[in-house]
Amino acid sequence: MKNIRLLIVFLLVAIAGCNPLPEDTYKVVKIKDGDTIELLSHDLQNITVRLAGIDCPEKAQAFGTAARQYTAQLCFGQNVTLNGSDKDRYGRTVAYVILADGRNLNHELVKNGYAWEYKTYSKDPELARLEQYARQNRLGLWQDANPVEPWNFRRNKSKNKNKKPRKKRRHKQEETVSLVSLYNITDEVF
Repeated sequence: MKNIRLLIVFLLVAIAGCNPLPEDTYKVVKIKDGDTIELLSHDLQNITVRLAGIDCPEKAQAFGTAARQYTAQLCFGQNVTLNGSDKDRYGRTVAYVILADGRNLNHELVKNGYAWEYKTYSKDPELARLEQYARQNRLGLWQDANPVEPWNFRRNKSKNKNKKPRKKRRHKQEETVSLVSLYNITDEVF
């Protein structure tokens, strides 16, 4: 019985080893937030990828959780390919993520209102068109009356973080003393 179990385990490992991921294909193993995912390469290396040209709301912002969930819905556990291999200042790979069905994940997030075109870094004219489409159709974050761009949200958050908290002023409560309480006069006197 023990030998049969070992044989089954051996066969499963052998079969899995015969079907490795192609070199340019990655498995999505973690969704960090709407625009940052973690991939597993064919040689079992973890790669953190920042989606190029877009910026999703932060987790603490309106639609931040929704953007993360939408990203997970589209790609978690799926095989994807990358278009681009730049590195950002945090060492993450910056790329377009192409889904198994050929759709561009970066474009899908903007088109459905879960990301802004990150104009500072974007070189893709399609992202501007897709953002305009989402705005006009009030999709995702564009339902909000005044959506705040993530880069402005982060800037304001860091400004507030550097400020020292103000001490709360304590107002002295004026004590009102009545003659009755001062001299312990009881109701009997009146």
